[in-house]
Amino acid sequence: MTNEIVHWVGEELRGSSDRWADVTNPASGKVTGKVALADEADAQTVIAAAAAAAPGWAGTSLARRTQVVFAFRELLAARKDELAALITAEHGKVHSDALGEIARGLEVVEFACGMSHLLKGGYTEGASTGVDVHSKRVPLGVVGIISPFNFPAMVPMWFFPVAIAAGNAVVLKPSEKDPSSALWMARLWKEAGLPDGVFTVLQGDKTAVDAVLTSPEVASISFVGSTPIAQYVYETASKHGKRVQALGGAKNHMLVLPDADLDLVADSAVNAGFGSAGERCMAISVVVAVDPVGDDLVARIAERARTIRVGDGARGAHDTEVDMGPLVTRAHRDKVASFVESGEKAGAKVVLDGRDVAAEGGQDGFWLGPTLFDHVTPDMEVYTEEIFGPVLSVVRVASYEEGLALINANRYGNGTAIFTNDGGAARRFEADVEVGMIGVNVPIPVPVAYYSFGGWKQSLFGDSHAHGTEGVHFFTRGKVVTSRWIDPANRPAGGLELGFPRND
Repeated sequence: MTNEIVHWVGEELRGSSDRWADVTNPASGKVTGKVALADEADAQTVIAAAAAAAPGWAGTSLARRTQVVFAFRELLAARKDELAALITAEHGKVHSDALGEIARGLEVVEFACGMSHLLKGGYTEGASTGVDVHSKRVPLGVVGIISPFNFPAMVPMWFFPVAIAAGNAVVLKPSEKDPSSALWMARLWKEAGLPDGVFTVLQGDKTAVDAVLTSPEVASISFVGSTPIAQYVYETASKHGKRVQALGGAKNHMLVLPDADLDLVADSAVNAGFGSAGERCMAISVVVAVDPVGDDLVARIAERARTIRVGDGARGAHDTEVDMGPLVTRAHRDKVASFVESGEKAGAKVVLDGRDVAAEGGQDGFWLGPTLFDHVTPDMEVYTEEIFGPVLSVVRVASYEEGLALINANRYGNGTAIFTNDGGAARRFEADVEVGMIGVNVPIPVPVAYYSFGGWKQSLFGDSHAHGTEGVHFFTRGKVVTSRWIDPANRPAGGLELGFPRND
């Protein structure tokens, strides 16, 4: 019997739609289940369940909400191997990498457990004679989360722990490529004591997305995905009166100065370029080598990349057999391969070609091994486009200034890194580079959960980044109350006063 992956409203909901999509194991190429694709009626049913639950959850004490989030944290930490196995089976990433994804998501859950102090308001007694002023932060109501295939657990966890701790109800629309993780987390929330409807899952494709973007019941949208879709999400949701944080694509550069430790650089470039098969928005896809280090650096990167073992991610449970899994679908694998062909035709030097990789443990999967280009130029498609696969390009420049200009000219501004032993150069780079997240001798500068995640330029549509203080402010809105209580023993004189009140 085919595994049916359905919606969630506190219990499984099959819905009324007769549309389904296949879910495959990328390592074998075999269909392992089918996911429901919501119609408009299904979407409204799920959103209505969240809307019905939102007032009760908003009225639940902060202490009780924190207890539920903490219980979810404990359950997730104890059973993370189960979730990692699901991620590997549907996304393809190595099991140890899936565990790393969960660990980063757990950081946000833990942040949400201690969020109470960020939900405090302020109070001023006697702002004017007999007048007090206080502020408070209140939840939005129903919030929508639209997450991508590459991090089916971590990306939703960038948003929903903060949203739930703040008192909101959540509608999560996961990717139809790997939808089971969302259902697994929904069941865990129920076990943790979350009331039905506070965390819902709407499975589907564009029909489901558009329903969430346009529903008058949904107050905000959090999205991670490609830049064209992020822009569509931002424009559509904003037009329907919602606040939006839409995180888009990236083309992350690593600037390598001549004084850098080249062994550290090579290790970092391989790990950041080929980890999770390059399917992450914070992957390093361009190494900018300042003369004269290019030849030496390319040789070191190639030497390390040739040792990467590609195969079924389930065999990498203990980091002993497989380093890199397949790409998520055959269509995506072929798209990435087309970029490799494009770079070769444009004249870039193919140092390492992953198109014919010999995978361990299954030849029918969606395989593409580590690919390394040298002498890439900024006019080539392999440089200009977000590839989202294990393809690393080396661009050579004559100076720091040329490398900085190259990075700042790029339309994306998600993450970047500089590798150097010169503190002055690193400090200058921090000030001059036009990118939202910066690493100094750190290739993937994803901040810890109590800071906020997000880029600049076409990597972000909206004004708010994910998690941290910005996340708390995104999922709440402020109220300011000005009050005056009349003392019966000292009642002020009445009378007309048509001008502005005096601050006596």
